[in-house]
Amino acid sequence: MRARYAVPLGITAAGAAGIAYAAGFEVRSFRLRRVTVPVLPPGMRPLRVLQVSDIHMVGGQRKKQRWLQSLAGLRPDFVINTGDNLSDPEGVPETLDALGPLMRFPGAYVFGSNDYYGPKLRNPARYLIEKATGRHGLNGNAPVVGAIHNPWEELRDGFDEAGWINLTNTRGRLKIDGREIALTGLDDPHIKRDRYAEVAGGPVADADFSMAVVHAPYLRVLDAFTADRYPLILAGHTHGGQLCIPFYGALVTNCDIDTGRVKGLSTHRAGGHRSYLHVSAGCGTNRYTPVRFACPPEATLLTLVPRD
Repeated sequence: MRARYAVPLGITAAGAAGIAYAAGFEVRSFRLRRVTVPVLPPGMRPLRVLQVSDIHMVGGQRKKQRWLQSLAGLRPDFVINTGDNLSDPEGVPETLDALGPLMRFPGAYVFGSNDYYGPKLRNPARYLIEKATGRHGLNGNAPVVGAIHNPWEELRDGFDEAGWINLTNTRGRLKIDGREIALTGLDDPHIKRDRYAEVAGGPVADADFSMAVVHAPYLRVLDAFTADRYPLILAGHTHGGQLCIPFYGALVTNCDIDTGRVKGLSTHRAGGHRSYLHVSAGCGTNRYTPVRFACPPEATLLTLVPRD
C-alpha cells in the first residue's frame, strides 16, 4: 500500500515545491544580462544601451521597483523601453517612480498590448493551443471583448515629459556625445497596431547609427526591418517563455518566432540581409500568472561595438 501511494505523493510534493520556487523566489530573482553586439560602423566609440521590458507593474511590488531604480547606477548612454509596463490600471504612478532614475538618461519607448489593455484571467494551456494553430494575440483570433482599458496616456505623458522619444509607428533621434542615433519603432504587432508602411525605407544616411524597436517580435516585422537593412532590432513580449524546462528551454513564445530565439541575442535573415535581434525576457509577469521557472526576470545592458 505504501509503495502504491509513494510515487504519486512524491510527484505531488515535487510539483508543489516547483510552484513554491517559481512563485516565491525566481519571479523576484532579478538579473542583469550583459551582451556585446558588433553592429557599429568601424571606428565608432562603443555605446551602452539599457533595455527594460515587460515590467507588468502591479501595486505593491516594492522589490521590483527598487531593482529598476538601481539600474540607473549602470549609467547607460541611453535606455530603450520595449513595452508592457503595466499589469494594473492603478500601476502608472509606481511605474513612473520605478523608472524615474532611468528617465534622467536619454531614452525611447514603444508600447505593448498590456500598456493599452488590462490583463484577463486565461487558461495557460491556450498558449500551447495558439502555438499549435499559429494564432497569437489578435493575429487570427477574434477581437477582444470587454477589455479593461489602461490609462496609457498618463504613462505616455510621463515618458514624454522626461524627454523619452515615443516611437509609436514613427522615427526619432537621440544625440549621444555628438553622435546621431536614429531610431525606428512600431506599435505592438501582437494586437495588429503595427504600421510598417509609415516608417519603411530603412536607416537614414545622415545618422551615425540606426536601430529598430518593437514590442512583439513577429516574423513579419523582423522580416521588414531586416530587409530594410537595420543592423539591430530590440524586442520584448515573450517573457523568455516564462515557464521553461531546465536543459530544454521554452515551450512557447506567445508569437510566431521560434523558441530558439525566445530571449537573448540571435540573428534574423530576410531579403538577402542579416540583422542582430535581441529579445528581452522582461522583468515581470501577467498579474494572474505571477510565476517564472528556469527563466529569471531580467533587464539587459547591450554594449554596441564596431563590426568587424
